[in-house]
Amino acid sequence: MAAKPRFHKEAVTAPADRAKHPVDETLPPLKMFTSGLQHVAAMYAGVVAPPMILGPALGLTATETAFLMGASLFTAGIATLLQTLGFWKIGARLPFVNGVSFAGVTPMVAIGKAKGPEDALPVIFGAIIVAGVLGFLLAPYFCKLVRFFPPVVTGTVITLIGVSLLPVAFTWSQGGNAGADDYGSMTNIGLATLTLVIVLALRRMLRGFLQQIAILLGLVAGTLIAIPFGITNFAAIKDAGIIGFPTPFHFGAPQFEIAAIISMCIVMLVCMTESTADMLALGKIVDRPADERTIEGGLRADTLGTAISPLFNGFACSAFAQNIGLVAMTKVRSRFVVACGGGILILLGLCPVLASVIALVPLPVLGGAGIVLFGSVAASGVQTLATAALEKGENALIVATALGIGLIPIAAPTFYHAFPADALVILDSGISTGCLVAILLNLAFNHLGTRTGADQDGADASHVPDQPGAPLAEQAGTGAATH
Repeated sequence: MAAKPRFHKEAVTAPADRAKHPVDETLPPLKMFTSGLQHVAAMYAGVVAPPMILGPALGLTATETAFLMGASLFTAGIATLLQTLGFWKIGARLPFVNGVSFAGVTPMVAIGKAKGPEDALPVIFGAIIVAGVLGFLLAPYFCKLVRFFPPVVTGTVITLIGVSLLPVAFTWSQGGNAGADDYGSMTNIGLATLTLVIVLALRRMLRGFLQQIAILLGLVAGTLIAIPFGITNFAAIKDAGIIGFPTPFHFGAPQFEIAAIISMCIVMLVCMTESTADMLALGKIVDRPADERTIEGGLRADTLGTAISPLFNGFACSAFAQNIGLVAMTKVRSRFVVACGGGILILLGLCPVLASVIALVPLPVLGGAGIVLFGSVAASGVQTLATAALEKGENALIVATALGIGLIPIAAPTFYHAFPADALVILDSGISTGCLVAILLNLAFNHLGTRTGADQDGADASHVPDQPGAPLAEQAGTGAATH
């Protein structure tokens, strides 16, 4: 009789003794901080760029624009903590970074022109709140689209994410501002090239933890090298305050107007589409495939973060694909590292002088490192496509068409210039259009109707059975099984 309790105790405690998945591991404090800081460095420019564009377009002063930048950092930190740590059914609990979505810039500028500088931000914030709440309510239904994301679709979308981000790195490498006198100068491009070489050299020569933070070390080295050339601007530190809390409703109480709400709801759907694709990509990279429950929690974190952001003068939140590239490159999969990065973002939002230190990194330096980061995302997409059985059925045709359409905004930025402004919210995002095309073609060729013989073999590689909640690798049939 005495043996039974002992056996029962061992049976109960055995699962707790199992090794944690790398996503759930906590790292030593120094490694946690530096790895989190590396994520912040990779995303910083992307977070502050939308308010930097929106502020002047709405006629805001430099001080007001800086306030929006701090608010964007603060709200990005909150959204990132919601994603990584989560609570209840909120959060993907993956190393998933959230920040201000570029998809909302064009419609917000349009709203500002229609309403004037005094009412623009209150109307924008009101529309974002409604869009966030609507997205939160739709998340349980939207996440069921995961069954339509087999390798032939996810691989295409992941590749598009990486390729779509590369022009951002190229623009940074040239200096960031196309109107500047030194835009595209040999100094800027040379600095970007040197940073790229340093990152690659560090990855080749270093080992262990130092190899994992090669991007951060490369950014530091590139910034130091830029100082003699006068590219590093220290004025931001001199003018920055120590404490600057983003006062709620700093620009006035939110206003709710139907046209602006419809526009931002479309943006929210675009953000949810891109976040779904990003979660699928990240799940593959960290070896924890994203199922419906994960995507539902991630979308809830996205949309809740979006609904909360306007309270602190922030904007719509969505996934930051460049940080997925950082995870793929460094192999650091702990979500607590990204949570640490979220905490750093909140501190940057509360302390402008700290934010200005990160802002010291010149855009050409970010551009050089960005080529590696964004290219890593595209490479992950190619790896996924290798499991999609492209030699069977019409899978190669699906990939070819989706990639071609998804690359239109990159290869021909003015291609849709005659279309309505609301349509451009979707069409100007190659990720969204490519994703929709891949889904529709996969449905047409691999789901609808009956197929026999060799055609059925091709369908099996891309068809996803109706198994709500099953991991992607299990749902994706033979295509995923060979991975």
